[in-house]
Amino acid sequence: MITAKPGKTPIQVLHEYGMKTKNIPVYECERSDVQIHVPTFTFRVTVGDITCTGEGTSKKLAKHRAAEAAINILKANASICFAVPDPLMPDPSKQPKTQLNPIGSLQELAIHHGWRLPEYTLSQEGGPAHKREYTTICRLESFMETGKGASKKQAKRNAAEKFLAKFSNISPENHISLTNVVGHSLGCTWHSLRNSPGEKINLLKRSLLSIPNTDYIQLLSEIAKEQGFNITYLDIDELSANGQYQCLAELSTSPITVCHGSGISCGNAQSDAAHNALQYLKIIAERK
Repeated sequence: MITAKPGKTPIQVLHEYGMKTKNIPVYECERSDVQIHVPTFTFRVTVGDITCTGEGTSKKLAKHRAAEAAINILKANASICFAVPDPLMPDPSKQPKTQLNPIGSLQELAIHHGWRLPEYTLSQEGGPAHKREYTTICRLESFMETGKGASKKQAKRNAAEKFLAKFSNISPENHISLTNVVGHSLGCTWHSLRNSPGEKINLLKRSLLSIPNTDYIQLLSEIAKEQGFNITYLDIDELSANGQYQCLAELSTSPITVCHGSGISCGNAQSDAAHNALQYLKIIAERK
């Protein structure tokens, strides 16, 4: 009598059978196609004299289906009393959202729709040793989202979750151009800056950017909010040749803008980077 508890996955059920009959299942990958929109894997399982195959969009799912096929043959064998309820086949679409991996889900979505794979860049690391904060930029095609977290992994997850939230209305059956999902707009472009009626950008055009005690970081933040782009500051660990702190300010404009800054402290370096970014935006906005 071969028995198993309800709710077991096919792999677990078949493994228990193998342990009791001294025929441990052996799995082999027969085929792996990952260069198509939807990756496909085929696994073969051998348990005793029985060999079955299974196919799925992940290696784990393919193994589960191979195990399930073997179980069905065992249950149909009159010489074996296989007292086990139907095994539970995992269905990723029915798992609670809290258990899903947003990084993997975003990659699968990109593959399915033929988009380029997401790229993650650690842009900032700060905070005291007991309370670190990381900032990661996720780029997908010509779009970008920023995620923050107490670990590098959490920052990546948060950035991926923002993209998934944006794509929540996509039908999985259709292959859709990314620009059709989030719009044809590339965000803040040089053309939009030059023609913007925004109060902040027009104030920048009239500013000298040399007034003492100006909060350049705040001014840049206000323009970014008005024009619809994000700012990420990256503190550089290495000091400059003259012993000053260094920082990069990255603006999610189209094209992306990166400006360097330096100073006697991290704060001064960020302020200098913001000042240089403002000068660059001012030059671009004033061009005809």
